[in-house]
Amino acid sequence: MFGKVLRSGVVAAACCTPAIAQQLPERDYRPPIVSPAYAAGRGPSVCVDEAHHNFHTLDGRYWSFGELLRRDGYAVRPLRGAFTRASLAPCAIVVIANAQPSAAEWDDYPYPTPSAFGAAEIRATRRWVREGGSLWLIADHMPLAGAAARLAAAFGVKFNDGFAMPGFDADPARRAQIFQQPGLFRVDAGSLTRHAAVRGRDESESVAQVRSFTGQAFQAPAEAEPLLILPQGYVSLMPKKAWRFDADTARVPVAGWLQGAVMRVGKGRAAFFGEAAMFTTQVQGAERRPMGMNASGAERNYQFTLNLAHWLSGLLDPATHSSKPPR
Repeated sequence: MFGKVLRSGVVAAACCTPAIAQQLPERDYRPPIVSPAYAAGRGPSVCVDEAHHNFHTLDGRYWSFGELLRRDGYAVRPLRGAFTRASLAPCAIVVIANAQPSAAEWDDYPYPTPSAFGAAEIRATRRWVREGGSLWLIADHMPLAGAAARLAAAFGVKFNDGFAMPGFDADPARRAQIFQQPGLFRVDAGSLTRHAAVRGRDESESVAQVRSFTGQAFQAPAEAEPLLILPQGYVSLMPKKAWRFDADTARVPVAGWLQGAVMRVGKGRAAFFGEAAMFTTQVQGAERRPMGMNASGAERNYQFTLNLAHWLSGLLDPATHSSKPPR
C-alpha cells in the first residue's frame, strides 16, 4: 500500500477513504494450475462470508480468489446469512475476508473497534470447527483486525488492531516511504516456514516466497503452526483512526509475531492471516498499480493460496483430520 504526506505531518495511505474505492478487482489474472485438486465443481464447498460488511467479496475484490479455487475444483459460493449451526453446516471451508462491524466509514468507527461478530455467531463457529469444519479467517490492519479479534480469540489467537510495518521513522516523508516497502516472507530467511502448506503436494507446488501488503501482526497459542513470521525490526503502529499516523503514534515491537498460522481444533482446522490482498488480485489508483497475487514479488502467492486450501480440506498433512466428504 502506498502513502502520502498531509500538510499536518500525518501520513495517510492511498487506500484510505475516499481513495479506498480505487482498489478494484483484477479479473484477467489466470495462473497455471497443472494438476487441479478436484474435478470441476466436485471439490469441497468453500463458503465466503458476505454477511458482515466484508471489504472483500466474491463479486468484488476477492473475485480472483474465488476463481482460483473454482479452477482447482472447489465449489465456491457466498455465505450471506448470520453464522449458525444450520448456515455453516453445508460448508466444508468458511472463508472470512475483512469483516467489518458496519458500513460506516473507517473514520467514523469508535475506538476500540467493535466486533463484526455476535457472541452467538462466535460460539456457533467454534463448535462447527471442533466438529470438523475448516475456518480461514483473514483480517487486515486496523480496523479490520479489531473487527475480527473476538472471533480469533475464541481460538486463542490475539489479533493486534494496528499496522505491521518494517520500522518507524519520525520524519513524515521517510515514514511514507516505509509503506512502499514490500513485505516479503522467504523460506531462506526463516520468515516463511517449511510447513506442508508451503511445500505443497510435490516440488512443483513448493513456495519459496510470499508477499503481503501491510496488514497486522498477531500472536497464536503454542498448538498453532506458524507460517509467516515477522522479521526483526517490525513494529505495529497503533493509531486511534485508521491510516492516521504522526510522530506520537504508539507502536509495539512485533518481531517474531505472526502474519499467518494454521491450527488443528478438535476434528477441524483453522487458518489465521493478518493480510488479505496476498490472496487476490487488485489494481490500485489511477495508475492501476498491481496489488496482490499480480504484483512483483508475489508470483507464487497463488500457489500458496491453493496449498492452504489443500491443507484445510485435508489433502495436505491429513493426519488427525476428520476427512469429511466434499459437500
